[in-house]
Amino acid sequence: MKKKTQKTKQKNERAKATGAERKVILGLGISLDGYIARPDGSVDFLFMPKDYSMGPFFKTIDTAVLGRKTYDDGLKMGGSFTGKTKYYVFSRTLPLGMRNGVMVTNDSPGAVIAEIRKTPGKNIWLMGGGELVREFLKEDLVDELYIGVVPTLLGEGIPLFPSGFPQREFTLIENKTYSRGLVGLRYERTKKNKKAH
Repeated sequence: MKKKTQKTKQKNERAKATGAERKVILGLGISLDGYIARPDGSVDFLFMPKDYSMGPFFKTIDTAVLGRKTYDDGLKMGGSFTGKTKYYVFSRTLPLGMRNGVMVTNDSPGAVIAEIRKTPGKNIWLMGGGELVREFLKEDLVDELYIGVVPTLLGEGIPLFPSGFPQREFTLIENKTYSRGLVGLRYERTKKNKKAH
């Protein structure tokens, strides 16, 4: 009987990890004053020191979601949206459906994430930009923050968190310092406590 219970428990844990429990992780590099890019969209101030790697993070994701401006900027910088990762681009202007290896959608973030979570897989990377991040925060869809902070104050630029969403609480689960002053921060969405009657 114990063996059966153990097997059922393991099966349930696997189902959790592969379905509804796929986390949405906002992962980005930012300036010390919270900008993801300069006003013109350039990210020349961001850097990745030798002792820092996104490799472990990339192993945990198989799907990425991003806004149209981030997609356009990625293409301009020579980025590729091909490979094993599935990409969803939120846009009100691009033709909908599959194009150049990405799925273009104008559905709400909640609807898209619910659809993605219907299939087994790894976590979901929210790549940006700020306007899309705001929509995800409005719908309370961000489970974790994975942020690399570089020691540069830009003074102006495109913010990671534009105003216009309700307060959300996060718990710090990891902070590491790297060479050249980069700080890696990981936060987890604070679970709401059920009020005692």
